[in-house]
Amino acid sequence: MDFFKGRTVFIASMHGKEDVIAPLVEKELGMLVLKNKTFDTDQFGTFSGEIERSLSPLDTLRKKCLAGMEHAACDIGIATEGSFGPHPFLFSVPAHEEIMLLIDRKHEWEFIAKTLVTDTNFQGRTLDNEDALRAFADEVQFPSHGILLKDQASNFQLVLKDADSMEELYHQFKQCQEMHDTVYAETDMRAMRNPTRMKVIEQVCHKLLDKLNCPCPNCHSPGFDVVEQLPGLPCSSCQMPTASILVERFACQSCQYSVDKNRRDGRTFEDPMYCSFCNP
Repeated sequence: MDFFKGRTVFIASMHGKEDVIAPLVEKELGMLVLKNKTFDTDQFGTFSGEIERSLSPLDTLRKKCLAGMEHAACDIGIATEGSFGPHPFLFSVPAHEEIMLLIDRKHEWEFIAKTLVTDTNFQGRTLDNEDALRAFADEVQFPSHGILLKDQASNFQLVLKDADSMEELYHQFKQCQEMHDTVYAETDMRAMRNPTRMKVIEQVCHKLLDKLNCPCPNCHSPGFDVVEQLPGLPCSSCQMPTASILVERFACQSCQYSVDKNRRDGRTFEDPMYCSFCNP
């Protein structure tokens, strides 16, 4: 069954994300995309920090998506939310998590796709001279990637953005320095000012579309996907269960049909070094 073809979807973005999302959605799902003209997503939080995100990324995403659908008077919405900071396991490495959400009010469906990558230019630094500014700009791929200048990292009073050349950036730097002495530079993570982030948005959109193109074997609704990973992969030495994933549970949010499937990587045993019996 074709649940999406010919229907209208609103992409809740004011930062150019529709440039990569719309062509994929139109091609893969056959939907008619409404692009944002006046919807303000900054009300839910800004990367430049003037408005703090008050909710979790996923709750913010739901709120943004639902508000966008109401704004556009349609029953399908797509939105994304990015988070940047230390990698949860590689603590000294910056990471980017992007979450994409599609809500379909007609069928009461919610589909989520996530990706976590280390491919990001996210960083910030206090600078005291133009040579340091030049070095920072080169590191973060300016001017193809934007830079924000603030008087300090947090509780700032001034933020300058949207410089497109070193000349403009030097001017902003001097302006900030004259007003506040110190200058804190950080990468602009808004999608339209950060091509690296835009590539990740494209990646997570592909993941969402892959999910939507997996129909339930029972009712044929879209989004038959992993909802739980169950441990118990046996140790290759003693055959006792380990904490590693044994099977993945796929389920349908429409009819609740579920099935357990073996790991997609084909592994049937775990290395004894991860076994609590062989290596307590």
